[in-house]
Amino acid sequence: MAERIRPEVAVLVGRRIRALRSASGESVAHLAQRSEVSRRMLTQIELGQANPSLGTVDRIAAALGTTFAALVGMIGAPSSDAVKVWSTPNGSWAYLLKASETSHVSVELWKWHITGDDSYGVTPTPGAPDSMVHVSQGVLRVRSAATAFLTEANESAAIPSGSPYAFEAGSDAVDFLSVVMIPREDS
Repeated sequence: MAERIRPEVAVLVGRRIRALRSASGESVAHLAQRSEVSRRMLTQIELGQANPSLGTVDRIAAALGTTFAALVGMIGAPSSDAVKVWSTPNGSWAYLLKASETSHVSVELWKWHITGDDSYGVTPTPGAPDSMVHVSQGVLRVRSAATAFLTEANESAAIPSGSPYAFEAGSDAVDFLSVVMIPREDS
């Protein structure tokens, strides 16, 4: 599926999930239950044998008291290098550029390029505020079960967080930034 993270990122994330779980003394079964992920899937993720969606990794990260951005090394990292998280054979991609977090929220800045018929499906985290986008080139179509809207170059928009949606190119290709805020449980 197009919404899966890149294999090399999945391996990195799996290793870090396993290390955090092991360090806390938590069993696979307990973490699976708390994150609402099957034991088999969690084991495959930890071993780098599964390619989970960002939503699945977000649930596991939240259960471990961390975030996706922290798992890929974007929090407190000395380097400002972005992490290419998603790509397609057609040339679409998404980079996590930077992230910051407090005990209450993780804020992530993403850079996207979507071309042709590619799309990226998003399932918002419960309780998350609306996300924001800014289009630098082309036209972004945001489609949900209830509605669709277009955002053109040099325009910004808020994306309601109440239901799943998909990013799509509303032109041949679209380049845009997005800001996502993910609520965290108090530490």
